[in-house]
Amino acid sequence: MPSLRVLGIDPGLVATGYALIASGPGHAVVVDSGVVDTASDLPLDARLRTIYDDVHRLLASHTPSVLVLEDLYTEYRFPRTALLMAHARGVVCLAARQHDVRVLALSPAEVKRAVTANGAASKEQVQRSVGRLLGLARLPTPSHVADALALALTGLSRLGGRLA
Repeated sequence: MPSLRVLGIDPGLVATGYALIASGPGHAVVVDSGVVDTASDLPLDARLRTIYDDVHRLLASHTPSVLVLEDLYTEYRFPRTALLMAHARGVVCLAARQHDVRVLALSPAEVKRAVTANGAASKEQVQRSVGRLLGLARLPTPSHVADALALALTGLSRLGGRLA
């Protein structure tokens, strides 16, 4: 089976985490990871353009098989956060569509359950599990990168790859 390349994106207006993994013989390896930061003093359209441009470059340079990102969710106390995340998520989906890359949306609980066996896992539990599953020497940081790695790992497993 050819190597699958899965790009996980943890969308956010302030910081968008990304992680590209590839399926190896019996395990997954991290190809690239990082964070797209946007300056809070920039207007919304400029911040979205930064996210779009960086994701566009990642898709062009890495040609993933699929892009996995968090499905939309909201906490009733913070509806504005969901709206801002939706903006970031929208430009990520647009970039994927322009590169003919399939988008897989997963709920945060589904991703947590896949990597930790607990749908209500803490950020620290996700970091530890992702580090263990990928055989990393250090915990993945910041949490946006750990979340993107968890998304990519879960996407890989949904496509028939192995988590461990």
